[in-house]
Amino acid sequence: MRGLLHPLLCALALSGSPALAEVRAVLVGVGDYLVLDADLKGPANDVRLMAGTLAARGVPAGAMMVLTSDPSGLPAGVATGPPLRAGIMAALDAAAAESQPGDTLVFYFSGHGAQAPDMSGDEGGGHDEILLPADALGWKGAIGAVENAILDDELQEWAQGALARGVRVVGLIDACHSATGFRALGAGGVARVVEEGLLGIPEDVAPVVGDPLPPLSGEFVFLYSSQSDQRSFEYPMADGTWHGEFTLRLAQVLREAPGASWAQVLAATTEAMVQGPARQMPEGEGPLLEAQVFGEGTGATRWPVVAGKLEGGLLQGLAQGAEVAVYAEASGGEPLAVLALVRVTAREARIAGVVPEGAAWAELVSAPPPEPLALAAPVRADPDDGRDYAAWTAALPPPGPGPDLVPILVDGGVALAGADGVLDPAGPGSSPRIVAGDGETPGEAVARMLDQAAQGLRLREVLAGATGRGLTATPPLTMTVERRAALGGCGTVGEAEAFDPATGVAPCDQLWLVLKNTGGKAQDVSVLYFAADFAVTPIWPMQNLANRLAPGETTRVGLMIEEGSAAGLEEIWVLAVPADPAAPRVDLTRLAAPERARAAGTDAMSLWLEGRLDPEARSRGFTLKPAPLVMLRQLVRLTPKIAMEN
Repeated sequence: MRGLLHPLLCALALSGSPALAEVRAVLVGVGDYLVLDADLKGPANDVRLMAGTLAARGVPAGAMMVLTSDPSGLPAGVATGPPLRAGIMAALDAAAAESQPGDTLVFYFSGHGAQAPDMSGDEGGGHDEILLPADALGWKGAIGAVENAILDDELQEWAQGALARGVRVVGLIDACHSATGFRALGAGGVARVVEEGLLGIPEDVAPVVGDPLPPLSGEFVFLYSSQSDQRSFEYPMADGTWHGEFTLRLAQVLREAPGASWAQVLAATTEAMVQGPARQMPEGEGPLLEAQVFGEGTGATRWPVVAGKLEGGLLQGLAQGAEVAVYAEASGGEPLAVLALVRVTAREARIAGVVPEGAAWAELVSAPPPEPLALAAPVRADPDDGRDYAAWTAALPPPGPGPDLVPILVDGGVALAGADGVLDPAGPGSSPRIVAGDGETPGEAVARMLDQAAQGLRLREVLAGATGRGLTATPPLTMTVERRAALGGCGTVGEAEAFDPATGVAPCDQLWLVLKNTGGKAQDVSVLYFAADFAVTPIWPMQNLANRLAPGETTRVGLMIEEGSAAGLEEIWVLAVPADPAAPRVDLTRLAAPERARAAGTDAMSLWLEGRLDPEARSRGFTLKPAPLVMLRQLVRLTPKIAMEN
């Protein structure tokens, strides 16, 4: 197994909260802009609704600061102020200073968002995302920024400071930053985005190119009102009151689902929003996504059930033969039935049998085991020196036709060679060994290792097939790899250098991937690591972080070779799926979790493959059309330090 390297992502362990943990909130609603001609009608109502919602969930009025131009109708005792930049930043700093480890900080913003050229070089896409307070002005060349705007860099610095002290951070943003994906609604809706032209940003301002900021580390969750390439909208209600679509649905779910996780809240909010005229798709990220709202523990993911179909599939880690419990609610409640999935495609699964009336949500109960591997008859590599392999040979399953692996009896144990039967092709110990753990019998060790091998090998086979072999397509993603060699241990590394696969890597070395979306459409990107012992490890995204790369955007992903790793030939898989603006982002690291996905099985994954490749060209083994799933593969040769120095 390989560890994710990003220092800021691994620096903090998730801490337990004290019994008397508190929640503080800074709520901002910007509807009346002092200079910009960009007034909105909904933010004052939004912030009022959110303050009432938090109060209903037990957040004391004295723990909330509401910055709005219209403070009427707020819970008694709430502190208020105008939504100006200085006041917003001061409120955030004060709330963070008052918070103790285990406390939760909530930052809510309803108003306009925008983009501005990145003048610090820390944005992979070349633009900073900004929020516009009431006193926001236009572009000011002297400072190279939109005057009085709040940059995402500033919010990240504030959040990381709180997270570093063990404070939890929740961000709820009802604004957008993109001018794309817009269509005429005809329903009186207003988009919450300000164009660059209105801000006076010159067309010839060139963003600074540099390294992206590392992701946040700690316990946080952020919910956004729309995808990065969509707009967020506000609408008038039947009584003429305006609200942001996201805020309205989110507040409703937060009131109705007291025991839900943030992921369940997001799912229920999304289900309500997609019925609206804009069909904007909210987004969420962060390690607390599976945690209960303002509470301890985790909540299982639930998917909507519509007309006997579950709105989740292979891309969400589900598989044919999996069992799901169906519920009437997005969280909590008693299961109405436990049913099996009989046909699973990329984003949809059909439920077997009769779905009970009122069943609207499904939760995974059990995943099917991977398709078993076929083994050859065991081969003994040791001389007949009296070693007894009877326990191991008895534990091995009977030989099967067309073997995937050849068990080799060596050094008192069992090594698994490839179908060619070559032992240790990449050096001593490079063929994985079956080793019994503490209290584990040979039979249990064999079953565990073969289960891991089946999952890893089948997943590699199916993903390689699903990507196809395009003859005319240019992949929408590029990858360059850098190596930082370890200097006397896992704590210190040398300068970055271009990675040479022929040279290989040693324990404690670091590999850094620079991934860039060179296509014209956003891509959901995942990175997996296939080890010599067949284990598949999720590398990126981790902790439910966002993994969508906009056109032209770049990200860096790092991993470190574990100390004590044996020689072997391993692989890095970079997977890209075109983003669907009408669906949540795709995170294929779920496929690496045996208890959740179990590689989905060859038969189930084949259904996905059939729908992804050109049916007319499938029999030829290639397609002239680009495959929707792109897979970039980097071989990694592990060479122990001693061998490299010799």
